[in-house]
Amino acid sequence: MTKLRIAGTVNDSITDGPGLRYAIFVQGCPHDCKGCHNPQTHDFNGGREVDINDLLAEGLADPLLCGVTFSGGEPMCQAYALAELAKAFRENGVDDIACYTGYLAEDLLAGKVGGAEELMKELDVLVDGPFVQSLRCYDAKFKGSSNQRVIDVPTTLKEGRVVVLDDDRWN
Repeated sequence: MTKLRIAGTVNDSITDGPGLRYAIFVQGCPHDCKGCHNPQTHDFNGGREVDINDLLAEGLADPLLCGVTFSGGEPMCQAYALAELAKAFRENGVDDIACYTGYLAEDLLAGKVGGAEELMKELDVLVDGPFVQSLRCYDAKFKGSSNQRVIDVPTTLKEGRVVVLDDDRWN
């Protein structure tokens, strides 16, 4: 049984990507971004531990599910378990999986964060970069500050360079 430490979940979220999404907020974050929207998720010992099969069942039970989003906290700190969960969602017909991270995609691709490459193989979209309060933007659909990028992960992996997503649903 693979476990995740989470702060919580949200069914039918409309703020964590386009459509009605199942959002999983992992517990634990090393970034400590000033003005973070979810500071209660920073403590690695907080939240609760859950089996990924329970999260899978909860997400799949929603007949309106359009996609899954991993947020936090810092999802890359639990990348191996999230990669396994993302793969299970994909095997069950969910084809829109997104993840928020305070890391830069270049660092994840370079193997600087254990498990990140495995998780990225299962993602469609990655919103990368730390939240920077002085760059906060209110007009962006699904990012908090203008330094963050919405990345097309499959194309990025194929081309070996970061490719920003050109999709009106996300931008």
